[in-house]
Amino acid sequence: MKTFKPSAISLALLTSGLVFTSNPLVAQESDKQEQEETIERIEVRGFSSSLIQSLNQKRFSDTVSEQLSADDLGGLPDVSMADALTRLPGISAVRTGGQAAEINIRGLSGDFVFSTLNGREQVSTSGSRSIEFDQYPSELINSAAVYKSPKASLIEGGVAGTVELQTASALAQDKQHTFNANVRGMFNDRASEVADAEEYGHRISFSYQGKFMDDTLGVSLGYARLFQPSVSTQFIGFAYNAEKDVDGIVGDEENYDPNSDVPKEDQCVECELISEGFEMQHKGGEETRNGYVAAVEWVPTDNFKLKADAFVSEFDSKAFARGFRVKLGGVNTEIYNPVVVNNNVVGGTFVRSENSETRVELVNDDNQDFDKVESYGINADWQITENLSAQFDVSLSKANSNFRNGLLWSLVGNDATADSPRFDQNIQISYLLNGLDLPDLQFNQADAFTDIDRVMVSKYGIYPYVNSDELDAYRVDFQYFLDTDFISSVEFGARYSDREYSNDRSVFEYGNDQAFSSSEPPLRLTDDLVEVVNWQGDFSYFPSYLSIDLNDALNAWFPSGIPQPAQTWGSGDPGVINPLEGSTRSTAWSVLESGDVFETVSAAYLMANIDTEIAGLPITGNVGVRYVKSKQSSTTLQRATMFVENEDGQEVEVSDPTAGAQNIVDELGYINNFYRPAILTYEYTDILPSINLNFKLTENSQLRVAAAKVMGRAPINRFAANASTNIEVISATQDRDSGEITLSNQQARISGSSNNSPYLDPFYATQYDISYEHYFDDADGAIVIAGFYKNIESFIENIGIDPYDFEGNGFVVPDSVTVPVFYELDYPGQTPEAVVDENGAPVTVVVPTTNGKYETAVNNARGGYIRGIELAYTQIYSDLPGMLSGLGMNASYSYTESEIQRTVGNGVFASALPGLSENVATVTLFWEYEGFETRVSGRYRDAFVSQQVAVNDQTVNFDSELVVDYQASYEINDNMSVLFQINNVTDEPTKSYFTSPEQTGTIQFFGTQYFLGMTYSL
Repeated sequence: MKTFKPSAISLALLTSGLVFTSNPLVAQESDKQEQEETIERIEVRGFSSSLIQSLNQKRFSDTVSEQLSADDLGGLPDVSMADALTRLPGISAVRTGGQAAEINIRGLSGDFVFSTLNGREQVSTSGSRSIEFDQYPSELINSAAVYKSPKASLIEGGVAGTVELQTASALAQDKQHTFNANVRGMFNDRASEVADAEEYGHRISFSYQGKFMDDTLGVSLGYARLFQPSVSTQFIGFAYNAEKDVDGIVGDEENYDPNSDVPKEDQCVECELISEGFEMQHKGGEETRNGYVAAVEWVPTDNFKLKADAFVSEFDSKAFARGFRVKLGGVNTEIYNPVVVNNNVVGGTFVRSENSETRVELVNDDNQDFDKVESYGINADWQITENLSAQFDVSLSKANSNFRNGLLWSLVGNDATADSPRFDQNIQISYLLNGLDLPDLQFNQADAFTDIDRVMVSKYGIYPYVNSDELDAYRVDFQYFLDTDFISSVEFGARYSDREYSNDRSVFEYGNDQAFSSSEPPLRLTDDLVEVVNWQGDFSYFPSYLSIDLNDALNAWFPSGIPQPAQTWGSGDPGVINPLEGSTRSTAWSVLESGDVFETVSAAYLMANIDTEIAGLPITGNVGVRYVKSKQSSTTLQRATMFVENEDGQEVEVSDPTAGAQNIVDELGYINNFYRPAILTYEYTDILPSINLNFKLTENSQLRVAAAKVMGRAPINRFAANASTNIEVISATQDRDSGEITLSNQQARISGSSNNSPYLDPFYATQYDISYEHYFDDADGAIVIAGFYKNIESFIENIGIDPYDFEGNGFVVPDSVTVPVFYELDYPGQTPEAVVDENGAPVTVVVPTTNGKYETAVNNARGGYIRGIELAYTQIYSDLPGMLSGLGMNASYSYTESEIQRTVGNGVFASALPGLSENVATVTLFWEYEGFETRVSGRYRDAFVSQQVAVNDQTVNFDSELVVDYQASYEINDNMSVLFQINNVTDEPTKSYFTSPEQTGTIQFFGTQYFLGMTYSL
């Protein structure tokens, strides 16, 4: 039998009962009794205690992993588990609203990260597989592990890694009863710069753990509440999605793309790229999170344990965004004095022309997000015989998200007091981007932005996104213990899960964002509806604007009741057979983008645990294989139409019952007969081998090596089948005097998209890990050096094929379209007047169609490697004399590189994978002495690629950032302590850019958060 001599930190951990092991129940109790007889109890508390526990869990783990541990339930100081996890090597976070939400592991984004709670797969409110870790209060999580190398018994899915969160176990505690309470007040120093923003917040948590009935019954209860202001001041640039030759340089071919499917002669090689525009906003609001955890454990006999647990987190946010949005107007805008850098227009004077839509929109957006995460499970642990044990687990994971994006947009008119107010078309916008600094701006309408005799509300819209995700899982695991010199035990088991994801879209729109509508007239503002808002600080030179009270404005605009959104075709969709007279609005996307996704997974595994010696070298680890069978399905509405000639010889699209077309009724009663419902299904199987070996080189040093094939399924929302085709809307206008008819285009381009697909394969990678760990003799700490290599086979990529053969690929498309002719408008917003012939029949023209662009999602064949090194150093300098013995450091550094390059599109070239920062570093310096503890932490990450949210989601390059936090606490007595904490000490902003830093993406400041509170423990 092999023995080892644990260090002082090992003893502290072992005697606290916090070592997590896969040994059966009886073996655990036997080992615990033996340890209690031979080991003197050592008590360590505070931040150093957390580091000690984390180090030992890492040391005795059977995989390459990182560990995070708390003294007690409620012991982690972080706002959420996202903040806590970023203290670990190779892990970084993407800040959303100023706080960490999604985590990246080893240069891979959240879509590659698999997450479990108490060993059970978790679904997400994000609509993808990426867990939003800010929904998990750190006060309710007792420990976390990040498995960087897998083993066969772990649920498949983590290409980057698997994050395992654990809630507390009352029976694992030494004390019969424990109680913890935390109360903290919060202040944000930037809230005063945002009108109506909240400045103060709070955090409250309570937890209890108790043992009853001779330690055979354990109860754990916890509650955590967070109320915090959400504040930011921001400038956001929009994507570069228009091409125009603005410099007139002869022979200029900088815009030529040799990798495009479009021939060179059809590309605008002499053109420069023009941004869609930009926006400046004050954002404020409040976020409320209520978390609950409960667990009951029962050990009726020495060989059987039953545990039921529940975790619920409700995260609600209400936010407003105010300011102005600039739409530069695209290729038809008149551009003077353009500033071109790297073939991109980053400045100039943009003047609205007759055919452009250049404008400034005054924005008052109101967003509400109500999210709820639930996890329930029952687990039985049975020691069947001395050598055979089994665990049975049944679980349910649920997530619901109801996000409501509401907007109230205003435009500048000539005279809002007029009976028929006209939109002011005299618009000049001058700007110059300054890279990662704020731009220079000038508007000829700036004085009108605060004038209620000029500004009118022109559009109201509300766009709910309602997602639900539910997963039922059943799992059984067995361990059989062997008395051999090589294999200590064999583990095998099976798991089945059934997941259903649904997405429901709806919409209500009124008015116009491009001009004043005569059929849906704008709202005249009054003094009681508005407030003048001025910019402060670095943004103080931006022009003031009107903040509008949303509810009062809507009540004034809709005195008979505010209309509610609905999932509807819209009266103007061509497939509607009962349209509303005079309505031309089509919102069929709200129906076509709604639907359900189903996923079932059956898995089985076999794994041997190794415990042997070769030439006197102790070797432990495991080798195993996991078999996975997956089935994914999606509901969809497929076009079921045909084109026939009408009595005038024109081709028209009609319903085709032989293709399965049905009458489909929406929530407003509109009937569309152009579609047939269908379910698309895809099945596949995978074999995933893995091996983990740990060589104990000396008493305090060990070498780990690991290899595995891993998989990660595509985000669940990417399985939704939503293929669609569109035909360019051609306008035909006739001059009232000359009778000449002008077409907006001589051909109607057919376009389409299917950015999601149930036929998407998983991500696959073969990965290798090596790690050297040395644990110090005379002081508490360790140094770890690790290397990894991942060979990724393919990625999901959105591609565009232009031109695309729609008819040849089975799409029903017309050869031509019939376009009605209208008289030219005398002013923007005028109700169009149709041209009729001498018999009163509408005048039309026939326009031929042409193949355009088709966008789709594919598993590309261009994978590649990701490789890197990780360094971690932890030391508590307990051997220093006197007060200095409380000094300590916890630091890590990782370098990651990849050969993979991906073109994102929309004027962006992302040279790195989403989430990959080459250099990531963290450092925490701390000092503990006689109940006083203070520490400062820094988290740095290099530039990386991720999503930013503007009018639409945009993929951009984020600049490097360094976030510094500080904390100090004092233990008044054994039961009470006080705490002071500062998050984001330097008010580090988020900054991003498109292809190059000259193309400003985001400049966003969130403010510094201050916490002051008290902790009480029994």
